[in-house]
Amino acid sequence: MSRETKRREDPAWLRRALLGAGIGWIALLVVMPIAAVFSGALGRGGSAFFAAVFHPDTLSALKLTLLAALCAVPLNTVFGLAAAWLLSRFQFRGRNLLATLVDLPFSVSPVVAGLLLVLVWGQQGWWGPWLSRHGIHVVFAWPAVVLATVFVTFPLVVRELVPVLQEQGSSEEEAAILLGANGWTMFWRVTLPNIKWALLYGVVLSATRAIGEFGAVSVVSGHVRGETNTLPLHVEILYNEYRFQAAFAAATVLVFLSVVAVTIKGILERRAHR
Repeated sequence: MSRETKRREDPAWLRRALLGAGIGWIALLVVMPIAAVFSGALGRGGSAFFAAVFHPDTLSALKLTLLAALCAVPLNTVFGLAAAWLLSRFQFRGRNLLATLVDLPFSVSPVVAGLLLVLVWGQQGWWGPWLSRHGIHVVFAWPAVVLATVFVTFPLVVRELVPVLQEQGSSEEEAAILLGANGWTMFWRVTLPNIKWALLYGVVLSATRAIGEFGAVSVVSGHVRGETNTLPLHVEILYNEYRFQAAFAAATVLVFLSVVAVTIKGILERRAHR
């Protein structure tokens, strides 16, 4: 008996109950909190909402958030392509260690990741004395925000590409080489078309995580208002200062960016399954 036939024989009440439970759960965990954010943001009217959204500190936080994402995503894309190619196409000593290190940011707490960056790049860290002598500030400045964002997001592209590359195998690439293609031509005309949707999906996930990153960035940023605060940090500061309407208004910007990312992700998934 096929799954489709079996599904049609399920009792109607069971299907309705499962559908209702699913919708209710999503409404409770997703729709209601988002509605609460917009309700709180607009509670004092549109003028207060736009004043909070276009406040210089909010715009500065948004600018730094986007800067960190714009730096992290291209770096992680290049690294992800190289690492995924290495892990899926070659057997070498240390391969399992490399795969473990790639997954490390998934298992390490973002706060711990921030502390690790401080130990390496802080004034008392490994590179601290050399950076101080050359007048370079990393920790508690925007470079640390970028480094933290890169660290927590770099496995996403790799983990999207490795299964696709392993499933497709290397027969088409070997055929291209036998027909006279060089490495770049093989990658551009054979490999990249086969992995483009997985690559774009990984890029979207990386961008989404970069925009919403909080823990690691909180440790290394220094919380300098208008300079090293990202948008999630700005929302937290406003909330802790009991400026709830302004915090909710800034949070709506994050919600908007998330909706854009989810929409792009849905479009990519539909096109990938055609």
